[in-house]
Amino acid sequence: MYERRGAAQRQARRILSRAGWGGTIRERLAHLAEAAPEVYDLDEPADVYGTRIVAALEERVAALLGTEDAAFFPTGTMAQQVALRCWAARTGDPTVALHALAHPEVHERNAFSQVSGLRPVRVTSEPRLPTAAEIHDFEEPFGALMLELPLRDAGFVLPTWEELTEVVEAARERDAVVHFDGARLWECTDHFGRPLEEIAGLADSVYVLFYKSLDGFGGAALAGPKTLVEESKTWRHRYGGMVFQQFPTVLSALVGLERELPRLPDYVRHARVVAAALREGFAEAGVAWARVYPEVPHTHEFQVWLPYEPDVLAEAAVRQAEETSVMLFANFWDSKGPGLAFTEVVIRAAGLEWTADDVRRAVADFVARLPAP
Repeated sequence: MYERRGAAQRQARRILSRAGWGGTIRERLAHLAEAAPEVYDLDEPADVYGTRIVAALEERVAALLGTEDAAFFPTGTMAQQVALRCWAARTGDPTVALHALAHPEVHERNAFSQVSGLRPVRVTSEPRLPTAAEIHDFEEPFGALMLELPLRDAGFVLPTWEELTEVVEAARERDAVVHFDGARLWECTDHFGRPLEEIAGLADSVYVLFYKSLDGFGGAALAGPKTLVEESKTWRHRYGGMVFQQFPTVLSALVGLERELPRLPDYVRHARVVAAALREGFAEAGVAWARVYPEVPHTHEFQVWLPYEPDVLAEAAVRQAEETSVMLFANFWDSKGPGLAFTEVVIRAAGLEWTADDVRRAVADFVARLPAP
């Protein structure tokens, strides 16, 4: 199925969730070659161990987030571990309070405890960010609170601005530092109604990624106080993150900041149109139990839940693309219980071309390929 889905994505005329990183090597290089002269002087010497273009990206990120400094890392996993182990050394407490669905708990093979000597404790497992009351009343001491904004595995959800500020204040009352897992922080401004620097300014440190929202080749940045960032560079070296030359990845990040970052609010707003059309389409098609979560997306990413096994839904999605050249659901389906599965929908530039009517028609065609309930 993986190979069929990939082939269907490449051949489809229209895809609701078409990711730039899913293109061929030729396409990715062609896009970079076309866009790179807009963001950096290509006649300058290449970087060597974090100089020149890497330093330029670090300065750009620090300016966008309103922090004293920023450091480029090859991966977000490394950046976040380094940030939290540096804070642990400063606070004297290696305990990190986080959500049970936070990325380090779900996707990093216990890296905090196995690699960095940190001790994660789960504040809540509810499909939302922790509340101020939960932070205030948590029974164990902790040196740092990590908040993933948005919380991907709960449905790309965010708190309100008031809730977020109250959570930060509750952590500070416990003398804990606050670190934002901002892998997708770029896409949060519309929901909060605040600029990036004001959002990042709530935390003591924040890390951001360049490929999840911005279609870069990879890479991350840790931003915060200059002393913390300087210390993080030492640990970056110790973790093996001192890469000789990184200009292709850094160029792609600069292109993403130039081209994709300004478009994200439009993606978020159109995601709400698409989500409403999906709900309407499934209701019109008579699917007894279908959910879009959140009903009104907080970012340009959200979940769709349907009462079928994952392989049934995957087959219908691929068949629709193969037979009509239109692909409504391009991502994989995951099981969350007997006869229940969900997929993630992400609205990018290609998704802006879909009207509500387009979505509803595609839903009707998709449902027609499912077995009768």
